[in-house]
Amino acid sequence: MTKAVRFHKTGGPEVLQIDDVSVGDPGPGQVRVRHTAIGVNFIDTYQRSGLYPIQLPAVAGNEGAGVVEAVGPGVTTLNKGDRIAYTGLVGSYCQERLLPADRLVKVPEGITDEQAASMMLKGMTVQYLIHRTYPVKAGETVLWHAAAGGVGLIACQWLKALGVTVIGTVGSPEKAKLAKAHGAEHVIDYSKENFVERVKEITGGKKLPVVYDSVGKSTWEGSLDCLQPLGMWVVFGNASGPVPPLNTGILAQKGSLFMTRPTLVTYIASRADLEARSKSLFDIVRSGKVKIEISARYKLADAAQCHRDLEGRKTTGSVILLP
Repeated sequence: MTKAVRFHKTGGPEVLQIDDVSVGDPGPGQVRVRHTAIGVNFIDTYQRSGLYPIQLPAVAGNEGAGVVEAVGPGVTTLNKGDRIAYTGLVGSYCQERLLPADRLVKVPEGITDEQAASMMLKGMTVQYLIHRTYPVKAGETVLWHAAAGGVGLIACQWLKALGVTVIGTVGSPEKAKLAKAHGAEHVIDYSKENFVERVKEITGGKKLPVVYDSVGKSTWEGSLDCLQPLGMWVVFGNASGPVPPLNTGILAQKGSLFMTRPTLVTYIASRADLEARSKSLFDIVRSGKVKIEISARYKLADAAQCHRDLEGRKTTGSVILLP
């Protein structure tokens, strides 16, 4: 038996509970992994609340790092003792679990287990957003909402390394300092300033080719107003709630804008894409150009409090659970 954080009904953080679960031996194509660190992400709260429906009861979490304890029949790419990391596989809030070997990547030297657990989802999200969804070019200026969050801090550093100017939005003076320290050239505290007006001032009225928006409900209208004609609104999260039903005619009215709602799962669906995106992330972190900031560590049993802090905007950077 192993310990796992499960929820048997959707709701607030209080629905998370510690259960004893059986793991068993790996089947064909599987390995058994002992977690050493577990990443915490907003998608975990969306699944727990019911915003993103999943089958119940469910073990929470989507990201982790650990050590291969046993290898099932047919697995040739991994061996017992290998350090691995993954994301996009529901059920990571546990001590041990069975996983498909073809969805795991080996953690290279120079990357710790804690770094790997806290950056696979966030880091590969940044990778696909800036290299594939809207391939940024040196000299461009972009707007990144929630610039002091886990994804935002990685994005600010990576974009700066690519020669891109980042305008970041945050919700407090403390978060403004953090985003600035991680490479955001301009930081807007939207609790005190109108971010649309500030973007117009910063760009001399030219506005922007792309806005990366993980906030959703409270920012979507302003995000559209920050875009140049033919600009792209990339909405990849719902931290303030989901974007309401949208009349697509508004995209025409505001300059033939493009909108996309990407997910990491799509961008790493093939083994080749998973390997390419994870390698790109590992390389930029090992180069020192992107540093992974782990702002808080919680015990597995404290997962409910971790969710309260995350949803209460009390965290910055990456947050992990330790089993």
